[in-house]
Amino acid sequence: MTTGTALIIGASGTTGTRIVAQLAAAGYRANAASRRATAVAGATPVAFDWYDPSTHFDALDGVDRVYLIPPLGESDPASVMLPFLKQARAVGVLRAVLLSSSAIARGGPAVGMVHDALPDLFDQWAVLRPSWFMQNFTGTHPHATSIRDHGTIWTAAGDGRVGFIDAGDIASVAVHALTDEEAPNDELILTGPEALSFDDIATRITEISDRPVAHRRLSYDHMVGRLSALMPESFATMLTDMDVAIAEGSEDRVTDTVQRLTGQFPRSFRDLLAKETPWNH
Repeated sequence: MTTGTALIIGASGTTGTRIVAQLAAAGYRANAASRRATAVAGATPVAFDWYDPSTHFDALDGVDRVYLIPPLGESDPASVMLPFLKQARAVGVLRAVLLSSSAIARGGPAVGMVHDALPDLFDQWAVLRPSWFMQNFTGTHPHATSIRDHGTIWTAAGDGRVGFIDAGDIASVAVHALTDEEAPNDELILTGPEALSFDDIATRITEISDRPVAHRRLSYDHMVGRLSALMPESFATMLTDMDVAIAEGSEDRVTDTVQRLTGQFPRSFRDLLAKETPWNH
């Protein structure tokens, strides 16, 4: 499947901008979908809002594959996404690549329900299940903000370790899933090259930036309360549940998926910090 046009939903976001850039560099056509039809280099901007079905038909015009990011903060994305995916199939979209999470299994909560439905909707599909993003510590994520403002990372994850992954590596896998002749037709667990605790993350940022950063452990209730000030309580509870799962070892793993599919070793957190720190965002 080497020709055609890809619709990249969330094209102005963390993975979307990188996917568009890689597609453009490889000579593929892409439509960059966002609520304000934000211009993204190498793509045609189109207006798209998950909650405005009037934008969906035009966004799908002329595309044969789509990269899907669930609506941010939505605790029931299936109710929003499945009508769009059925419309996409009806108008001729052949392949769908969904961004999910290593923490959410097929049929699980939230985007796990979309994952479960995808193989029945499209003959060509992939579900990307990356571990937590390295960019959570350098961008606009609450972790990055708390590092900049307080020199602190707050979690309920204890000593649990995570195979943090660079968003650029996620994008590289997404591009392969969108453009390879044969679709993966599988879920892909994506990690970086090493599993790190939040203490390890704080130590590395301190070493690279020469600014002290500490990891502070919160109780379950305190973590829910902290996140609820930033997002709906249902979403805050889900994220805190993920922290608890990390503490219990659910994310303590490293896979070879990035290297196997792209031929490149995944980026390390130290390598990322050589170019990105919370303070140069």
